[in-house]
Amino acid sequence: MRRLSRAEYLGSVVREGILPMARPDLRKIPVMQHFPCDAGKYITAGIVFSRYGDTENASIHRMLVLSEAKVAARLVEGRHTATLHKAAREKGDRLPVAVAIGVHPAVTIASCTRVPKGKELPYAAELLGGEIRVFQCPNGVLVPEAEIILEGYIGGETTSEGPFVDITGTYDIVREQPVIEFCGMHLAKDFIYHGILPAGNEHLMLMGVPYEPAIYRAVSAVTEVKNVVLTTGGCGYFHAVIQVRKQTQGDAKNAILAAFAAHTSLKHVVVVDEDINPADLQDVEFAIATRVRGDQDLLVVTGARGSSLDPCQAPDGTNVKVGVDATMPLGREHEFRRARWD
Repeated sequence: MRRLSRAEYLGSVVREGILPMARPDLRKIPVMQHFPCDAGKYITAGIVFSRYGDTENASIHRMLVLSEAKVAARLVEGRHTATLHKAAREKGDRLPVAVAIGVHPAVTIASCTRVPKGKELPYAAELLGGEIRVFQCPNGVLVPEAEIILEGYIGGETTSEGPFVDITGTYDIVREQPVIEFCGMHLAKDFIYHGILPAGNEHLMLMGVPYEPAIYRAVSAVTEVKNVVLTTGGCGYFHAVIQVRKQTQGDAKNAILAAFAAHTSLKHVVVVDEDINPADLQDVEFAIATRVRGDQDLLVVTGARGSSLDPCQAPDGTNVKVGVDATMPLGREHEFRRARWD
């Protein structure tokens, strides 16, 4: 089996020419309203490809349809699309973008993975075996093959975006967000519209799974890691169970701190031993029930940055994080292991 390069993103991005565009008309696309109190119809699987200067980016953003040629896009502050837009606005420019809907799953995975800025397409190429074909929109943005491609710009216009049911299954708040104005549209023949059900399994997987290796790498710097699981009950995003092989008594707490640093949206972390299956929540609960003392094994971090999707988040963007050391004390393992017939 061919192995991916670990951090070099060596996949080949092959340009195929200029993509012809027609007049944009979002009424031709079967965009849906997913829940009763959503602000309207939302594009939920649109990958926003952007380019400014020598920097490119690709990431999924929810987009509220405003008219036949405009959407309001939720751009999380500090993330790559938002920083590119800010850089463009500071110079009086608009940010060129292209929204691709209905791409190869490898492209979707790449757009959700926390790779260095501009490396999403090379990473997608590696996932596809080493090469990806892309087309250039008239505004200069490169996009892969897709069922639907919308060319446009993000300028200075903003509008209210939300409410919208996001990953928690609860309604996210209303915010003032940038408007994307489309100037071109390309539809494949007999195109298929791809929508992601908010808070559904596909949504949880795309949001959470790319963070598991990031947490794994961070925790590996402080102790030996065996596995990392972002749990479904934690919205695939907020709760992590980390399986470790302890070397010293403080390893579990260091693992907790490393995990919070690697994934700032994490809210609760449980660290378990090798004999506990991190994907089996009954097993994890057993570890909490028999190996945790509340006065010794809880780590509470107040005033830490959290997720904007968490209803518990304070107005200043901070939250409270809790880590649970559910590992056996070193040297006393025989007191805590379950009896077995070997």
